[in-house]
Amino acid sequence: MGTLRIIATSGLIRGLIGQAIGAALGFGFVTLIRLGMGLESNPEPGAVFGALTSVIGFLAGAGVLTDWSKWALGKETPLRHGPQPGKPEWARYLHVDYNHKVIGIQYAVTSVLVLLVGGIFAITFRIELSLPGMQFLTYEQYNTLFSGHGIVMIASILLGVGAMVNYLVPLMIGASDMAFPRLNAFSYWVSVPAAVLILTGMAIGGWDTGWVAYPPLSLIAPLGVQLFVLGFFVNGFSSIAGSINLLITVATMRAKGMSLFKMPIFVWAAVAAALIQATATQTVGMALLMVVTQRVIGLNFFDPATGGDPVLYQHLFWFYSHPVVYVFVLPGLGVISELLPVFSRKPLFGYRWIALSSLGIALVGFLVWAHHMFVAGVDNTLRVFFMYATMFVAVPTGVKFFSWVATMWEGKLSFETPMLFVLGAISVFLIGGVTGPILGNIPTDMHLHDSYWVVGHFHATMFGGFVFPFFAALYYWYPKFSGRMYKESLGKLHFWLMTPGFWLMSLGQMQIGLLGMRRRVADYDPSLGYDTTHVVITVAGLIIGWSVLIMAYNLISSARSQPLAGNNPWNSRSPEWQISSPPPEFNYDVPFEVVGEPYDYGLAGSVYIRMDPSSSGE
Repeated sequence: MGTLRIIATSGLIRGLIGQAIGAALGFGFVTLIRLGMGLESNPEPGAVFGALTSVIGFLAGAGVLTDWSKWALGKETPLRHGPQPGKPEWARYLHVDYNHKVIGIQYAVTSVLVLLVGGIFAITFRIELSLPGMQFLTYEQYNTLFSGHGIVMIASILLGVGAMVNYLVPLMIGASDMAFPRLNAFSYWVSVPAAVLILTGMAIGGWDTGWVAYPPLSLIAPLGVQLFVLGFFVNGFSSIAGSINLLITVATMRAKGMSLFKMPIFVWAAVAAALIQATATQTVGMALLMVVTQRVIGLNFFDPATGGDPVLYQHLFWFYSHPVVYVFVLPGLGVISELLPVFSRKPLFGYRWIALSSLGIALVGFLVWAHHMFVAGVDNTLRVFFMYATMFVAVPTGVKFFSWVATMWEGKLSFETPMLFVLGAISVFLIGGVTGPILGNIPTDMHLHDSYWVVGHFHATMFGGFVFPFFAALYYWYPKFSGRMYKESLGKLHFWLMTPGFWLMSLGQMQIGLLGMRRRVADYDPSLGYDTTHVVITVAGLIIGWSVLIMAYNLISSARSQPLAGNNPWNSRSPEWQISSPPPEFNYDVPFEVVGEPYDYGLAGSVYIRMDPSSSGE
């Protein structure tokens, strides 16, 4: 009963109650005003205002705004550390907490839960697609499920990026926390009501626009599209606040002696991703806000009949949404570069080139957005520019691949679960990279655009660039945040189920794409011969889903049943492995000084950091 009481009074539950109250008050307020003005009955303005007030209600109920409110009233607000008085350690994860490690784990758990929800959506419509004809879904339900799957999985990946960055970066640079702990907590908690809005939109009519919400479909879609768009919009605050916090943390809180080119390589990847988030998120936020205002108050941006331009939305949307692919991928590639030297027992080949290639990918990523629009009437001159810019992205990406191969060459490789997922990531991401230029080339894109080839390519890019590295990171740093080892046999079972399952799924999608299967359709002509491949894709998706459930069981059960991991089970040189597992509340009781190179594995007498009691730290 004590456990139930702790959960029932947690910040999460209070926030959800506050969100419901905020939604009701906002909806009621606008509805009453419209009745008083004699306007016709229309639930949409009330729903939009209620959605916005619901977010404020959640943040107030959860306690995210408490310290800032007290500060505004002139009251002192010292930072709270450790578990709340009278409550167990695990209760921290259900409340607003300012420790970056707690926030990182909150991100990680939420990411896996959202991943499972998005996976359920995918399995549902995949079963529908396994045979021609409509089996158990209506067209509207199918459209809502595939649209929801897209945005929910993207939200899951953003949360996963937040998990790795929040937990690891302060530990890796020798900081006690992020620069702005309260803003860090806000970055996580504001994403929760955003996810609730998206899922609620599915329940009140859904939407048939895909995750891109293109006008004119998004202007005439059911009411659910408004909550989806607003959830997407609100989540942007999480990205912007989190990225600014990270950049300031890395700029001002590195340990003594840690110059830029002595930082762990994952930190470089996190910085490059944060630069994209801090500069591009506003663009998609503006596009989404324009859709909301055109629907609610009649401002015209996208209706060509009255002077608008629907292609304007695509430019704004993809100026963010193509670079955001690298927000997903760059941290994943950083994990690969971080783990390869550990399991190869060799220095990371071309460290500086890998570090600068992350910035190069981030920069070039802003110059390729219109390759998504080759069939949208873009001028031929612009098409050619964006085609060449897209091909140029392969240069900094290729730097990473050559470095990874050189790092492994003649290394003393060991194949624990994290290394298996790193190798799986490299192989899968390679296929994503090879199939990408085909879509960046104008003639072939004109044929393959909106086909299942795009679906197969995108899944290979996301799985190879983020999902496989994320699982590698979960296994690799699991001993650090839990203090215990995972079950190696179950970890390898996860890998050997997921990897061939993914290959079958992705290659099957590309095959039927070449044969002409269009994406985002609920049915297909049985005479075209797609059904066998769709069955294979569906079975492969089920195998992937089961493998992820095995991982979840492994990590949950191992937290109690497996032996203690020790401080450094991987014999890593990275700073976070030189302290206890789990780390102390403020990370480093004794500050350290960087005196060598971070990845000189196998070099006799090489030292990266030295614990220095005389150092003043930060």
